[in-house]
Amino acid sequence: MMTDLTSWSPRALPGNKVLEGRRVRLEPLVWSAHRQGLFSALGGAAHAAIWRYMAIGPFASADIMERVFSEAITEGGWRTLVIRRLSDGKIVGMASYMRNRPDHGSTEVGSIAYSPLLQNSAGGTEAMALMASHVFDDLRYRRYEWKCDAANAASRSAAERLGFTFEGIFRQDLVMKGRNRDTAWFSIIDSEWPARRAALTSWLDPKNFDEDGKQLRRLQDFRKTA
Repeated sequence: MMTDLTSWSPRALPGNKVLEGRRVRLEPLVWSAHRQGLFSALGGAAHAAIWRYMAIGPFASADIMERVFSEAITEGGWRTLVIRRLSDGKIVGMASYMRNRPDHGSTEVGSIAYSPLLQNSAGGTEAMALMASHVFDDLRYRRYEWKCDAANAASRSAAERLGFTFEGIFRQDLVMKGRNRDTAWFSIIDSEWPARRAALTSWLDPKNFDEDGKQLRRLQDFRKTA
């Protein structure tokens, strides 16, 4: 943990480099290269449920998807990464660095959209580990945030599984898609990251999976011993 901040300097913005693990590669979004693959993985009526708790989506066409994300990138400063499965090269999801505050060493991971091919998979966990490592290990940030609709039990569970600490609820935070949204806040700070990284590294090790790809130990169990 950085306790003496007298020589603190602003950090670089995240999301400018390719991040690659054993299972997935995360690439900075380039619409000319990623447009059709993203829409096939996440767009249309078949994937509408993915966007239920998000401020954006679902997307009826690739044109709409590109317009909405382009506005978020231009106006909101999002740094969006596309997730590609290494085994076959398919685009299987996306996630963004949001609420970027490099002056303070803080950023949020959000707008996390996983196709059915990535949901509940080791690749999905690896994608989040790679994004966190980029923030803490490459850029030396102090704080990494996760925020979600408080009604989104799956997102809250995912945050806690990955090692984010629950910080509380912002009540009546937003009016979103015609209803109230309370927002749940989570974070990892730099002093916590070494233990979180160790647990993620151990869980993602191929030795932790049987021949059918089933985990032998849960991520939470590794964190207890990290």
